[in-house]
Formats: sequence, C-alpha cells, structure tokens
Amino acid sequence: MSHYRIAQQLEFIVDVDKLKQVLRRTSPIGAERRENSAEHSWQVVLCALLLHEHANESVDLLRVVQMLAIHDTVEVDVGDTFHYDKHTQADLSARENAAAERIFALLPSDQHQLYLSLWREFEARETPEARYAAAIDRAIAFVMNFNNKGGTWQSHNLTASQILERNRHIAAGSVALWDWVTETVQQGLELGYINQR
Repeated sequence: MSHYRIAQQLEFIVDVDKLKQVLRRTSPIGAERRENSAEHSWQVVLCALLLHEHANESVDLLRVVQMLAIHDTVEVDVGDTFHYDKHTQADLSARENAAAERIFALLPSDQHQLYLSLWREFEARETPEARYAAAIDRAIAFVMNFNNKGGTWQSHNLTASQILERNRHIAAGSVALWDWVTETVQQGLELGYINQR
C-alpha cells in the first residue's frame, strides 16, 4: 500500500515537472529569457511567506502556500495564458478545470480531493487565504515588470488604466499591496515604463 501511494505521488511530481517547460511572458529580472511556471510558483510561495503580515485578514499560511504551490499546475495541459488575454478566451475555465481533474487524479484519492479543492478555492477567491494568494500571484508581476523597466507592460503596449483595472482584485487580499501596486504604476509612468494612455 505504502509503495503504491508513493508511486502515485511521484507520478504527480513527474507530470508537473513539465511546468519547467511552460514559458510565461515575464522575464526573470535582468535576464533575456522568459521565466517558466515552476520558477513563478517558487517565487510566489516565497513572497507569500515573507509578506503575509500584509494580508487584509488573518490567514492560514500553510493553506496559502499549498494553493500557490499548485495554482499553475493546470498549465501543464493548458499552457500559460497572458493575464491581459484571459478575458478573450471563453473556454479557458473549462480547459483549466479539465486539466485540474486530470492532473490531481494522479494523486492518491485523499490528496486528489484536497489539492483539487485548494485549486478551486484559489480560482474562486472567496476565502481570506485565496484572496491573499491571488494578491501575491498578481503583485509579483509588478515586481518583475518594474525591475525589468516595463517588461511585458512595454512589450504589450499596456496602459496604466489597463494594468490597474485587470489587477484590482489585489486589494481584496491586501490593501497594503494594492497601495504599493498603485505607487509602482505611478513610478512606472514617471519613468516611461508604462504608456500614458
């Protein structure tokens, strides 16, 4: 029984190792290459640990870390979707749900249910943990883009209003992070990292 359980858990690990091959739009700070989804997952977990004092509500940090560690696993099947394009893909939610069902089903049944539930909780953003996790997931893009002198903001010709509008949900998880984001956007405008209109 124990060996079978370990085999299932490691099969999941092997499958999600493919996240190292899923390229995102963002580049690591100061690098020419694009980051992969596994790197992003590590970075948001670290940010969640360091910044949790700024969550709007008291959160179960282990639950937040669990969500962030698995939140992009669906990209193994679906690939990365640029945040500013998500609203244009009507079938994205269905494809991501199917991916979550397939990937988490590789785990033993108790973990399958746990991690599928955590992934759905993250997506719904209805709990303090999910709201904080979602705020961290989006705030890291501001760290990366600002420190890359505009990064994807520049390459995709995004305006300050587009950037702020698509990321307003950060405030639901952390008003302090949202305040930092709005200041960062203002600095980005002043430095020419973001388009005026």
